[in-house]
Amino acid sequence: MYDEDGKHPRGAGVARRVPRTRVALGAAVVLAAVNPLTLSGPARALAPAAPVALTAPASASASPSAFQQVRWRTDTVAPGVQVRTGVVQNKGVTPVWTITVQAPAVNRLTGAATWAPLGDRTWADTTERQLRAAGFVPRAERVVWDEYADTPRGTMGWQVRVGSYATQAEAQSANQAVAAGGFRTAVEWTGYDGRQLADRESIHVAVIDPDRFRGTVASTHDGNVADRETTSSVAVENGSLLAVNGGFFITSDADGVQGTVAGIAAYDGELESMAVGSRAALILADGGRHPRIADLSTTVTARAKSSAYAVQGINRLPGKVRNCGRPGGAPTELARHDTTCSLPDDLVKFTPRFGAALPQGAGTQVVLDARDRVVSAGPRGGTVPAGGSVLQGIGGAADWLTAHGRQGERISVREVIRDSAGREVELGAHDSIVSAAPTLVKNGRVAIDAATEGTLDPLDLSFGFAWSNVRQPRTMAGIDGHGRLLLVTVDGRQPGVSEGFTLGEAARFMRSLGARQALNLDGGGSSAMVVGGKLVNITSDATGERAVGDTVQILPARRG
Repeated sequence: MYDEDGKHPRGAGVARRVPRTRVALGAAVVLAAVNPLTLSGPARALAPAAPVALTAPASASASPSAFQQVRWRTDTVAPGVQVRTGVVQNKGVTPVWTITVQAPAVNRLTGAATWAPLGDRTWADTTERQLRAAGFVPRAERVVWDEYADTPRGTMGWQVRVGSYATQAEAQSANQAVAAGGFRTAVEWTGYDGRQLADRESIHVAVIDPDRFRGTVASTHDGNVADRETTSSVAVENGSLLAVNGGFFITSDADGVQGTVAGIAAYDGELESMAVGSRAALILADGGRHPRIADLSTTVTARAKSSAYAVQGINRLPGKVRNCGRPGGAPTELARHDTTCSLPDDLVKFTPRFGAALPQGAGTQVVLDARDRVVSAGPRGGTVPAGGSVLQGIGGAADWLTAHGRQGERISVREVIRDSAGREVELGAHDSIVSAAPTLVKNGRVAIDAATEGTLDPLDLSFGFAWSNVRQPRTMAGIDGHGRLLLVTVDGRQPGVSEGFTLGEAARFMRSLGARQALNLDGGGSSAMVVGGKLVNITSDATGERAVGDTVQILPARRG
């Protein structure tokens, strides 16, 4: 799952050498990346959305003496499958460690007191005065809204910072005195700010051409949706040519069943998880030969004779919806990233791909055979029978199951997937879906609907700032004007090695590749690209490659 707080970056390491192609761009205040698909010239992929006025030293923005070096290496994995490995360096950019003072805030949904990484100008002025009175030398930095399609423009807020330090240890030592003065603080690396150029980015771009590639592209949970595996282990097991991590998933027992997907997911033509609101999804139709990206929603209905009841989940813990986005959810029915909402009346379907013990607790369940006939009804628990399914209900849904779940009776379940235009998406046997958020590019234009898809809240700056506005490791998917599938990772949380992208940078980079449509997949410590069974990027978790939910696998053509 995207744990993008950026608070625990790995130390600097040695970046991989990619010496074959080097392009140097001359001095500029606003620098840009080179399109690795064409190497035809600069594209404004990594530039800030707009100049930002800072009451900060010159080191907080790009130096006029800075220049960019971009090196790309291209490897052909199979006919129609290429991987371009790039290192983007902005010479002359010097990030530092600093101390950021947190602003008091209130969670808009719960009303609970919390903290935000920025506040309004009145708070910034007051905090500066308090810091100076305590003997510190603060600075206020203006933060503007990035290129989002559904947020305000102009000033988002102000960050108040103290000091510039060469090492994290120095900043942490100095932070003790600031915190002792009664200020809530965080030690941060300015290279993660979207307000200045990153000093270094490590990027992998996989290009899959369906006109030339004879294999299969599919999302998969490798047979058990209640399990977590590393992207590389799934790739090795399946003999994949290439793989990346997929969508959001549950990482804590407090939020549901670990490994289950928190959003829409389909494998081999079967819906295995429902959408949370209407969020971006990558549809891999006909084994990936016809990929497309669309915002998808789901409606699932259980029917017993003339009575119907809405199913609100597939293969998840009844009563808990990670990322929210379901009718009747509390504290919100809207999509809300990394938030767990409750549903007091909840009907959940379990499929044979749910390989764990079924959840137990209050409520009831019915077991259905392959013809949707009730085999048994009673307390929750047990396992899903091969070829059958299970319905579990709590609250009003439990009452409905009790009334209609008599042995031998038929309870049918109808599943409907629709895109934002209302068109039904029908699944074939070779279709799969992987979902995350938000949309990055639509019809060839940057179109980040971060607020709509619940990754940022314009009315609550304590929510989503680090996830959206701070550079993080990310995995993105896109489709270019030639119908080619683009799978991209950028490493992050590694000072001096790779910074990561903000959502805005991710969108601009995907557009620079020629993407007509693009979305953000899961990222943070989940971001991984595997080529030939080997992990090729540097993941950000200190423990190594993270076990994830589903993945996208590029499989060779089967012989015979």
